[in-house]
Amino acid sequence: MDLQNIGGYATIDEFVEAKIQKLEQSERSFKAIFPLMFSESGNIIYERSTGYRIQKISYGECRENIERKTVTLERLLEGIPARSVIAVYMENSIEWIEMFWAILRAGHSPFFLNMRLDERTLQEAMRSAGAKAVISDGKRFELPTILVRDIVPAAADEAKVRDEAAANEPYGDAIYVMSSGTSEHVKICAYTGEEFSEIIRNAREIVKDCALMKKHYEGELKQLCFLPFYHIFGLVAVYTWFAFFSRTFVELRDMAPETIVNTIKRHKVTHIFAVPLFWDKVYQQALGTIKKRGDDTFKKFERGLAITDKLSGMEKLSRLFSKKAFKEVRENLFGESISFMISGGGAIRPEVLRFFNGIGYHLSNGYGMTEIGITSVEQTDSPKTLNSGSVGKPLRSIRYRLNEEGELLVAGESLAHFVIVDGKRIDRPEWFNTHDLSREQDGNYYILGRKDDLVVGPSGENLNPNLLEPKLQVPGVREICLLGVKEKESVVPTLILSVNRFSPPEKLLEIRKDVIRRLEELKLSSEIRQIVFTGDELMKGDEFKLNRLRLQRDLKSGALPLLDPENAGEEKSPEDELFLRVRAAFAAAVQKSPEEVPFTADFFLDLGGTSLDYFAMVSELQKEFGTDFPAQGERSLNTLKEIYDFIKAGL
Repeated sequence: MDLQNIGGYATIDEFVEAKIQKLEQSERSFKAIFPLMFSESGNIIYERSTGYRIQKISYGECRENIERKTVTLERLLEGIPARSVIAVYMENSIEWIEMFWAILRAGHSPFFLNMRLDERTLQEAMRSAGAKAVISDGKRFELPTILVRDIVPAAADEAKVRDEAAANEPYGDAIYVMSSGTSEHVKICAYTGEEFSEIIRNAREIVKDCALMKKHYEGELKQLCFLPFYHIFGLVAVYTWFAFFSRTFVELRDMAPETIVNTIKRHKVTHIFAVPLFWDKVYQQALGTIKKRGDDTFKKFERGLAITDKLSGMEKLSRLFSKKAFKEVRENLFGESISFMISGGGAIRPEVLRFFNGIGYHLSNGYGMTEIGITSVEQTDSPKTLNSGSVGKPLRSIRYRLNEEGELLVAGESLAHFVIVDGKRIDRPEWFNTHDLSREQDGNYYILGRKDDLVVGPSGENLNPNLLEPKLQVPGVREICLLGVKEKESVVPTLILSVNRFSPPEKLLEIRKDVIRRLEELKLSSEIRQIVFTGDELMKGDEFKLNRLRLQRDLKSGALPLLDPENAGEEKSPEDELFLRVRAAFAAAVQKSPEEVPFTADFFLDLGGTSLDYFAMVSELQKEFGTDFPAQGERSLNTLKEIYDFIKAGL
């Protein structure tokens, strides 16, 4: 199909090359990037569902809104010195995009706050960055706070007069992003127009080398707004790379599984970039659905995947087989519009990659950090390479090398210009040490885990948690974490096992024996000196990956409750019709029988549910009982008892 949204050029490659050349001939600033990013005024930048219709906003409409809101924003920020840092506390939306550019055009630098972090951390981060005000979509802070709803577009003629008068005035010279908070200190990373220009130029090579990355469906390329734009992965790989080439973003109203699937299918989304947790959850649910259809169906499915493995060296034949053999599976997942998917932000299990690439989708692994941006993504169409977990080769502006200890060092022009840690500015080094252990094979790189996470056993053996934890997974264990717990002058290799807190003592002993048996098979039984159980989740709801430093602190301080089976008890349930209905909803959401759901069971900690499962369950209960549940963050309703009591009180 001929594309009508590529600026009049014959091919997407010619269009991309022309825009990149214009960028290279410019001053490579945010001021230069802005008109280029919005030059295809008729293209659609944003789609969202509003009832029964799809609202479409063009790049031209968005640009006009930015210009008009800049006038209002300048008035609201009057008295604040030029080139100040203005914090932004907003979820993904068309308004987020407008604030990104309105702040820069008003002569300031936007600082995108990580909304997953607590208020104390955010306040400290704003202090370190020297922020003068906050633009928020609802929450108020100690700093002067401007609500998005109050930034009403000025009249068009006012915006025109303003732009003519301010033609030579400087834009903001940098944008700031935060790390995810899984390290000891939250880092604030600054990127100037120079770095952003390099980030955009990196996309040129991806488009040239990877046919699926630029593949459209029915003439359009649409990116699902799953990852937050304030996160480096979402900011670079989702927003910047696609917005510069005038592609479309599709709003995701909430994280309920039904919403995600319906949004993808209704809008015919082509690209989904997400964290490993998302792909893992979709994989588990899909496998569960296939198993429910019987042993014969599941065995047939496994035989099909085995055939794709055998054909992995013949890419075209493998893809052709997958497309035909697993058509029904894809229809039950995301449909046929999807062309490219990326996982990033942490390790992804090989079986998850094998599943998605085996059924006819394309799931690549990518790599990056807040301090360095997105530096590589596997671009091959070979299922064998994709399933290996390779993060590919470094992008055009990036150089990789390994030091003597196997740590990945990164250099390049697209790395953050400087980083702020504890209020101290650190300029970009020649080589940035990621402290991620890596290996290189045939030019491709594989991330093995963080050097900081290595635990030294009693014999001096280096134990790599990222490699060992999957091998020690046994039935009954939800999550597992290997830590080196410091006690006086020694380090005690400790396994933390997260289990159902209602597990009886005999069940815990059985789990312990299974883990010890695995350790013996790995010849590591003498290396692990302590195994502890907890009923808590190891990875909190606002974390993308295990925060080992937090777990280390929680374990030592007693903030991580260790399981005491002797004190485990179950409050008597009411057994009325309401209770039975709510319990059934809990059970269905986590794929358990109602009898397996105790009255005081926590949806997340005890039943292993995810936020996606929770959204789906609450949505169903709201429709049935006409009860409006509290907005996320206002009140915790996580247990069966809490939800039962809440609904009953409102009847």
